[in-house]
Amino acid sequence: MTTVDDRTTGRTTDTALRSTVRIEALGDAPDAAVLDLSGFYAGRHWAARATDRPFGYRYTAVGDGDVTLRRSQINGFIRGLIPASEDYVVQWLTAGHGVPDVRHDRVPMSGDVPMLFPTAREFVFEYQDYDQRVVHLSRRLVHEVADEQFHTGQVADLGLDHLRTLDPAAVTQWRNSLALLSRELRTGGIDTLLWHTLTRGTAAAFLRMYPPTVAALPPAVLLPRRARLRAAVEYVHEHVAGPMSVSDIAGAAGLSVRATQEAFQRHLGLTPMQYLLHVRLEHVRRELMQADPTASAVQAIARRWGFAHLGRFSAAYRTAYGEYPRNTLRR
Repeated sequence: MTTVDDRTTGRTTDTALRSTVRIEALGDAPDAAVLDLSGFYAGRHWAARATDRPFGYRYTAVGDGDVTLRRSQINGFIRGLIPASEDYVVQWLTAGHGVPDVRHDRVPMSGDVPMLFPTAREFVFEYQDYDQRVVHLSRRLVHEVADEQFHTGQVADLGLDHLRTLDPAAVTQWRNSLALLSRELRTGGIDTLLWHTLTRGTAAAFLRMYPPTVAALPPAVLLPRRARLRAAVEYVHEHVAGPMSVSDIAGAAGLSVRATQEAFQRHLGLTPMQYLLHVRLEHVRRELMQADPTASAVQAIARRWGFAHLGRFSAAYRTAYGEYPRNTLRR
């Protein structure tokens, strides 16, 4: 038998446009588990089967559009592909076994230690006879808090390392923030100012476990009187991988081309295109340092960040970091 309760209701409050998320799915058939659970993650190629105990599953979720607290339990085996998604998803096991990514990382879950799903790309998981806790955080919330705390600006990618070794103090803070959220769910719900405050605290605790590695905005652009320069710099960070001209940057800031060039030179010591090159090189270096040298190519990574000419890219990289990109990849 399978029952599903998935309700989303929109409400406008003084703090934000909120949506209540409340999900429950349970049953005792592998086919029903695949149908129910894959639907929550837009999953593909899922399969489930019984192990040495009667098959059964239960999945619950409660929260709002920014944070949902979830629990997934299965007596049995399940495998499937989860495509890239907008949410940041932290999960840990209190029982059973699981490998979140059997294609690339192949790192098994360890006790009840949190691990971030690699939601920036698709991945294939395998879990068996498990009790899993899951927290979904919206990209909007996490990026907003990241900008407040780390001055990341409006970026598409914070550069989080999902296999990072976690600081025990950060994990404790994360668990404490979730305990406070759970208590507020039981007593006040999601329409309270306290819930709004606690969700932001949870995002901050998440970023303490997984701090951004993307380059912070230069301190020179953070002053209120330099809001237009900050808008120009944020435009560079947000569109770093795409084609870009000085006119594009100036238009995003509401400045003339000449004023944009002068502002970059005066406050950053670089032309707009030199700054773009600097940011692109930082993205490439971070990806090279995290990539698997047996499965990654320098050229593909460079092209992903807007470098069309490999020779000029390699020379610029060596000038910036004192080594060729292939040497960084092979570390």
